[in-house]
Amino acid sequence: MTKVLRALIIDGYVDEPACLGVPPYISPQVRAAVGAARVAGAEAEYLTIDQVRRGAALPHAAVSLIMAGSAVPGKYLRAMPASGREVANLAERLPGIRVLGGPAALEKSELGRFEHLALKDPAAAVHDLLTSGSAGQRWRSMEEWNAWLLAGADTVLHHPDFPQPLVAEVETYRGCVRYASGGCSFCVEPMKGAPSFRDEDDIIAECRKLRELGVANFRLGAQTCIVSYKADLSSGDPPRPRPEAVERLFAGIAALGPEVLHVDNANPAVIASYPEESEKVLRALVEHCTSGNVLALGLECADPEVREANNLNASAEQAMEAIRAINRIGSETGKSGLPRLLPGLNLIVGLEGEIGESLELDKAFLRAVLDEGLMLRRISVRQVIPVRREFPPTVGHREFIKFKEFVREHIDRPMLERTVPQGTVLCKVFTELRDGNTTFGRQIGSYPLLVGIPYPVDIGRFVDVKVVGWGYRSVTAIEHPLRINSCPLKALEALPGVGRKRAIRLFNKRPMKNMADLTKALDDAQIAKDLDGLVAFD
Repeated sequence: MTKVLRALIIDGYVDEPACLGVPPYISPQVRAAVGAARVAGAEAEYLTIDQVRRGAALPHAAVSLIMAGSAVPGKYLRAMPASGREVANLAERLPGIRVLGGPAALEKSELGRFEHLALKDPAAAVHDLLTSGSAGQRWRSMEEWNAWLLAGADTVLHHPDFPQPLVAEVETYRGCVRYASGGCSFCVEPMKGAPSFRDEDDIIAECRKLRELGVANFRLGAQTCIVSYKADLSSGDPPRPRPEAVERLFAGIAALGPEVLHVDNANPAVIASYPEESEKVLRALVEHCTSGNVLALGLECADPEVREANNLNASAEQAMEAIRAINRIGSETGKSGLPRLLPGLNLIVGLEGEIGESLELDKAFLRAVLDEGLMLRRISVRQVIPVRREFPPTVGHREFIKFKEFVREHIDRPMLERTVPQGTVLCKVFTELRDGNTTFGRQIGSYPLLVGIPYPVDIGRFVDVKVVGWGYRSVTAIEHPLRINSCPLKALEALPGVGRKRAIRLFNKRPMKNMADLTKALDDAQIAKDLDGLVAFD
């Protein structure tokens, strides 16, 4: 009997600066690893860390890969990346040659638990171990890259979130467009070398294959700057964009009819330095992508001395120019209920050269954005993680917490009130989690807004909601339209101006036929007028 060659790929949910694989996202790295194993002649089995947590059996395999690690950890709603302890415990149970990929592989302490740390390309390591029994540190060729992603495309069928709310993260290129200057001090992307751009036709072919399999949602997020896709690198730092390449790419994917098409990162210095070319890129994103799209801008710190010490992407002035441009071109509301394209902003505390005054400059920058009437869809504030290098101590943890609280209270909430004013209808919110009487959900897409519905709603379905209030990073909403004659008492309480006593009065007056009945039950004409358009009587 011929012995079957097998590979085991365990998805530990990576979170990197240029790649998100935490559900509902599926990383291109795990899809490529499955494809690499198949091209090498092996059968490949894909398991998520959640399936392992629930006791899934680990099959026999010649090679086992765990993709794990969070280089830019965030807050997750219902799926947690594999912890270091989980990776260590799992390593003892893995069959065959044990390989660790993702940011976790950069932890040299893991060497004793794994025969191979894939510091460059985990898919290439899997392929080489299966074909020759050994693997060095190399990047896949462009031919391998495209072939492996096509061969591993049906991995999506085995993801627990398939078909909804699964989002396929798609790579456009590898490496850093600022590689020649060393890139930002904290970022792992320069470790991947000079950019290697995939061709538009190859990316579109991958998306077509995924679409045929049933994937509805895409994010071109696995790159450091989507505006710099196929940029002219000979123009220096920052590079000159090639908008015709971006137009071809997104027009081709949009023609496949995805339900969601979003992006992720952009370098504000590129947008500010090449306004004409960048405007064409931004207009292509607005035309071909779906609304609710976010370009996360890497400012990191508004202090020019910190920028110099860490070779950061952009100055505060360049970031402001980019924010203005994106607001000007993308602020129109789209079908989702959110603007078509808005900027996000990344800030990092703990970089070299930072002092207390640095945080004050960050505050002043954010106040200026707010005072100018501009919108920021998402502000990420985190402490630097010494993955690429160590950083000397700067401001303390207490100062970091105070700064984060300032951002949440004085910037985030006013931005939410501006971006999603009361009465905004958010379409297709996917309900994901219930905590007590509150149901939490999000729209599918890049940096989705957390929506709290203050009463129980069935989990795992899409609902339209209307915004009635705001938190620091979330909104409170009710189903739209709210069927006032059948909704829970808690839903009546959530209506603006109603409260507990009036809600009980409404509950006892049901069924109501029209606004006249509602006005009579409330005994307050103004509140009833405010509810017109929020409720339905069927």
